[in-house]
Amino acid sequence: MAKWMKNGWLLSLFAIALIVGACSPKETAKPVVEDEKPEEVATVNPSGDLAPLEKREKVVIAEDGAASGAGFYIAKERGYFEDYNIEVEFAQFANSDDMLPALAAGEVDIAGGVSTASFFNAIAQGIDVKIIADKGHNVPGKSYFTLVIGNHMVDVIKDYKDLKGKKIAVSSLNSIDWYIYDEMLKYAGLTEDDVEFVLMGDFGSMLGAISSGTIDAAVNIEPLITQGVEKGFHVRFGDATDYAPESQIALVLGSPDFMNKEQDVSLRFMAAYLKGVRDYNDAFIKNEGKDEIIDIMTKHTALKDPALWEKVNVTGLDPDGKMFIDDIKKQYDAYKANGAIRGDIDFDKAIDTSVTEKAVETIGEYVR
Repeated sequence: MAKWMKNGWLLSLFAIALIVGACSPKETAKPVVEDEKPEEVATVNPSGDLAPLEKREKVVIAEDGAASGAGFYIAKERGYFEDYNIEVEFAQFANSDDMLPALAAGEVDIAGGVSTASFFNAIAQGIDVKIIADKGHNVPGKSYFTLVIGNHMVDVIKDYKDLKGKKIAVSSLNSIDWYIYDEMLKYAGLTEDDVEFVLMGDFGSMLGAISSGTIDAAVNIEPLITQGVEKGFHVRFGDATDYAPESQIALVLGSPDFMNKEQDVSLRFMAAYLKGVRDYNDAFIKNEGKDEIIDIMTKHTALKDPALWEKVNVTGLDPDGKMFIDDIKKQYDAYKANGAIRGDIDFDKAIDTSVTEKAVETIGEYVR
C-alpha cells in the first residue's frame, strides 16, 4: 500500500476520534466514505485568458535589438510568454538574406523583417514565410524614420522642392528607406535626375557626412536622428507621413511550421506579443508605466540612455497588430517598377493575419 494511503487512513481515524469525542450522546457521527476524494482545486490561468501549454515550448525569435522589437522584449520581461509556458530565445543573423531560409526551414519560428526587394524576391522564388503582424510604422508628425537636412542647409531648403540639386543619402537601394525617399521625390515634384542620390550603407556614417557638408540631406532613423539634432549636425525636415502617411516599415514574420503545425503555441505567442505591444503604447502614448518600459528597452536595444528615450520619436506599433497591407503591396510595386523584382507574389498566401486576429479576439481589442 502506498505511503499516502497509509497516512490517509491515519488521518481518517484521527478525524473520526475527534468527531465522536465532540458529539453529545444523542448525536451520531457522519459515516466516513472510503472512496470520497478531496475536492479538486480549480486551475488558475496566470494569463487570465488562455490556459498555459501543458508542455513547455521554446520559440526562437530572430531579432537584432531594434526598437521595433519592443513587443518581444516587454512580453519576455513582464512574463507574458511565461504565463503561457513559452520560453523565448533570441537569435541574431548577419542579414535578412541569412534569416529568411532559416525561418522557412523552421530553424527560427518568428522574425522581424523590413520591406526590401530581396525579401519579396525570396518569397517569389519559393521561400515560404508568412507576414503576420505589424512591427513598426511611422506615427504622424513623429516619424522615427524620416528626412533630415544638414544645418548648413537650413537657410537653403525651406520646402521639399528645394531639394533639387542636393545630395541626399539613403542607406540602401530598393528597400523601405529607398521607398520613403522615392515617395518624397514624387511629393516634391522631383525626379531622380533632379537630385544626387548618395548610397551610404551605415546610418551612423550619415551623421559625420552631413556635419561636414559632404551630403546635404539623408533619410535617417532614430535614435540617430535625435542624437544628430542634439549634436547640431542636422535638423528634422518635415515628416515622412507628409508623403508616405501609411507606410509599413517593419513586419512580424512567421515560419510555416509555426503557423500551421503549432497553432496552440502561435496563438499564445501572439497574445503575449500583443500584450507587450500594448504596454509599449501605454508607456509612450498614454504615459503610463513609462519608466519600467524604458528600463526594458535600454536592456534589449542599442539605445542605453534612458533620458534619450524621452526625446526620440519612437516606433509606431499597432496594439492590435494591424498592418498597412495596401502599402506593403505598393512597396512591392515600386521595387518591381524599378526592375528589382523577379517573379510574382500571391499576397493572399504571403500575408496571413489569422493568428493575430484570433489573438485579439482572445484578449480583446485595445482601448485607444
